[in-house]
Amino acid sequence: MRIIFMGTPDYAEAILERIINTADMEVVAVYTQPDKPVGRKKVITPPVVKTLAQKHGIAVYQPNRLRDSETVEELLKIEVDYIVVAAYGQILPLEILQHAPCINLHASILPQYRGASPIQQTLLNGDKKTGVTAMLMDVGLDTGDILKIDEIDVSDDEMVETLFDRLTTTASELTIDILKNFNSYEPVKQDESLATHCAKISKHDGEVSFTDATELYNKYRAFTPWPAIYLESGLKLKSIKLEEKISNNENGKILLIDKDSIVVGCEKGSIRIFKIQPASKKEMDILSYINGKRLTLADTIS
Repeated sequence: MRIIFMGTPDYAEAILERIINTADMEVVAVYTQPDKPVGRKKVITPPVVKTLAQKHGIAVYQPNRLRDSETVEELLKIEVDYIVVAAYGQILPLEILQHAPCINLHASILPQYRGASPIQQTLLNGDKKTGVTAMLMDVGLDTGDILKIDEIDVSDDEMVETLFDRLTTTASELTIDILKNFNSYEPVKQDESLATHCAKISKHDGEVSFTDATELYNKYRAFTPWPAIYLESGLKLKSIKLEEKISNNENGKILLIDKDSIVVGCEKGSIRIFKIQPASKKEMDILSYINGKRLTLADTIS
């Protein structure tokens, strides 16, 4: 079968590689976002999907706007059986949706968490289960009919990077299943009454306070390593764990000093801190920090 693949980040790269390595599947074109400046030196860097496609001699297209008439006309000339989309970053126009079945792999149990940050939202909400949804795309954002959902469990201390890796593996396997058995799946409409949405993550989302320990810890799980979690002062909490969920404490008060960590009270619950990073400084262990600040029991972290 002939396939057009559309995607940009690591999640998409793994799915593309799985398709390339599957017999009887030919990726005839890859669409990905334009190269972008990366890092402090703003080095122009190609998406990982582009690098992988070029390695295998696959034609790569990087339109600024997929909706432009010339881009649409060019794509419609490519004869394909399926279009597979995974974290591409652009909305597909109707003409492309009608060109071939467009299958999207979304990292949530739709209609929950439509949008840009479903993996982070799973952790922010402390969900015990998530998954990958294969759906037929339509003109809406993650609103298409569902073909199949593969679910996985989420542990209480799972971090975004490990959950990302597990969902990527799930998505890769699900993609092959759907492509091989497409005609055996009956599309099911999403229940709009259950739909929720999640926005693109920004650096500002990482700001936390010692209000609710569970909420703080879930932000740590979702936002490490980026955008990281930090206090209003700019102090980053680099390594923490949830101590307990129910006690009532003074906001930011040091409750315990241990050999490698401290316990800090939240208005509800408490957290244990191992490492921090002051603004514009290097990461350090928490004991070095409180010693330098001459903080002790009953003092507050801010």
